[in-house]
Amino acid sequence: MLLRLPTSVSDAQACLAEGAVPVGGATLVWATWQRDGFPEVAVSLRDLPEANVLGPETVGGAVVLHRMDERVPDVLRLAAASVGTGAVRRTATVGGNLVGSALRCLLPAALVLDARAAVLGPDGVHETDLAELVAKRPVLLSLHWRAPIACAYRKLPGEAGGPPPLVVASAVHADDDGHRLRIAVRDGYEVLSAGASCGSDVDETLHALSSTAVGDLSAIAREVVHSQVAALLGGPGGN
Repeated sequence: MLLRLPTSVSDAQACLAEGAVPVGGATLVWATWQRDGFPEVAVSLRDLPEANVLGPETVGGAVVLHRMDERVPDVLRLAAASVGTGAVRRTATVGGNLVGSALRCLLPAALVLDARAAVLGPDGVHETDLAELVAKRPVLLSLHWRAPIACAYRKLPGEAGGPPPLVVASAVHADDDGHRLRIAVRDGYEVLSAGASCGSDVDETLHALSSTAVGDLSAIAREVVHSQVAALLGGPGGN
């Protein structure tokens, strides 16, 4: 297998046009390749500057998860830290997790940040939303968002061999009408998101959320959402 390492977007686009298979840290595809055979040519974005950005309002698709530190919002940092083992996080990439994984552990965090994606397609780079990113699975160059006022993340313990553990992420953003709360929940393999205007009254915010998809969650999931929202709105920085 020949691994191509483009250093410009045009080079990366040419690799894809020639049929190179996108690969990040290969944590999700290596076993499949060993079983079914390796592609003739693969392409990694690890040397592409646009795919390696990391800051308070952006992260590149080629960034490995263990690099996600205090430079990104806590909700994203904690989501990355909860993925697999240390060895996995030193290899797995943001793009691989969001585009190549069935679990998409970073998706709830990206949803509450209201992130947009820069993706590489046949006609060059364009921007899209997370729904299209997950559905069409293009090559992810980067995510970008507006820094939240506060955010929180919780992943419940899971059982070995059992269903994916429950994940709840939340963030508060400033908007023209005041503050808005965004919630995302991974319950099994499904991820849902909802939003509501929020102020200092936690009960009013929870009542508003109850009329969204959050109201259809299981009792356990609703309890986790309620406790997280109460903690997030009860203090200046969340948890």
